[in-house]
Amino acid sequence: MGHHVTHVLIVVILFSISAAQSQTTLVSKLEALQCHFTWDLDPSRSKLHRLQDKLEDIGTEEGNSWLGHIYNLRGFVEYKMKNIENAQSFFNKAAEAFCQLRNTDEGPWLVVNYGNLAWLHHHLGDEAESEAYLSKVDALMNKYPSPSQDELHPEIYAEKAWTLMEFTADKEVIEEYFEKAIRMQPDMVEWKTSYALASMNAFKYSSTGVEAEVLERMRIAKEQDPENLYLAANYLVQRAKKGEKVEDEARELAQKVLRNPVSSYRGFKALIWFYRNYVSVDEAIDLVEEALKKHPDERYLKKCAAICYKQKIVWCRDGCTEKSVINRAITLHEEVISLYPHSSLRMKIDLANIYAKSGYSLAKAEQIYQELLESDLEPADKQMLYTQYAKHLFCNQKDSNRSIEYYMKAAEIPHQSQFRENSIKTLTSVRDKNRSQETREKVGEFLRNLPEPY
Repeated sequence: MGHHVTHVLIVVILFSISAAQSQTTLVSKLEALQCHFTWDLDPSRSKLHRLQDKLEDIGTEEGNSWLGHIYNLRGFVEYKMKNIENAQSFFNKAAEAFCQLRNTDEGPWLVVNYGNLAWLHHHLGDEAESEAYLSKVDALMNKYPSPSQDELHPEIYAEKAWTLMEFTADKEVIEEYFEKAIRMQPDMVEWKTSYALASMNAFKYSSTGVEAEVLERMRIAKEQDPENLYLAANYLVQRAKKGEKVEDEARELAQKVLRNPVSSYRGFKALIWFYRNYVSVDEAIDLVEEALKKHPDERYLKKCAAICYKQKIVWCRDGCTEKSVINRAITLHEEVISLYPHSSLRMKIDLANIYAKSGYSLAKAEQIYQELLESDLEPADKQMLYTQYAKHLFCNQKDSNRSIEYYMKAAEIPHQSQFRENSIKTLTSVRDKNRSQETREKVGEFLRNLPEPY
């Protein structure tokens, strides 16, 4: 009897060891995959909400060459937000989109997608299904090896680069991946377009636009991808920043955009930015209202309209804006905030500024700011809020001491951004030029003790 029990125990122990080893092997295989789960994408909660909305606004009409990648990323975002069923649904849609776009049932473009599904099933505890997807990945990689032995398949580089555009400011890494993909597979026009757009993104806040080399990259991409309205609109903006007169081209492009289905990937936002800055804010408003007449329920267009109206009010000094314009601005902002409930911090700040700048209600502006200051925000969002509130205190409340306090709060948050730079620049100016010696010394000491880099 004793021998029998011992034998059973040994079998159980061996089985447990074998199960643990196979689990370890499975995990190491999963970790070796190239997919969203292994690319060190660790977005914050607010970043996930913004991405969710951004990807939804791109739309899903056929013909978008990045549709498979969009669904893959949406699946990953849903997984991160613990919406497992949605995640699986988007990963499955990604596989379908790839098959439709590439006009075949299989190919190396499915490696990332199958990797995502292998991870998803592993997290669901369905190891058999996870193993099945690992086998599919192996089969694809054997059947479609990379043209270059020591490198990933170009399809993987392209998807990785496209995905990282949403997650990192490291332009060099993104460009390197696109360059590798294009070198191995030079006929993929959409890769060249996204490569040009990734290069452009590094100059997002530059008033003089991109470097000559990037502008040329955009020009060539536009020649090769003439139907890409997003690229066309951004190329116009960059040329305008260089001093070119492109108003006629912009008007022509605007009509083209209006004839197409609504999508944030149609260049509409870039176009209205161009109109606001190089033509007039009134023409920008006319354009967006024309679009809204055709598509009255599109939240993305309402967001574009809200931005235009805010600009008109903020740029307009001494209460020169008509009441109807202010009412339209407030209504649009309230509507957009309800349509983007989890990613509308910036819109709420803009609404506060409309109340303040239009002279409608300084108390209402202050109330919005106080509610935001009391809300639970992540460091990067807090930093933006503090910077905006500091400006509000200085310009609208004429309270320079509290304004300095909030610039300090923003600068203290160790997150590199335009808001931190702006705060430090303002504080440096206070240190050098403020009339009060006490204030100059206080700010000077604060800046000396601020952790580098700044």
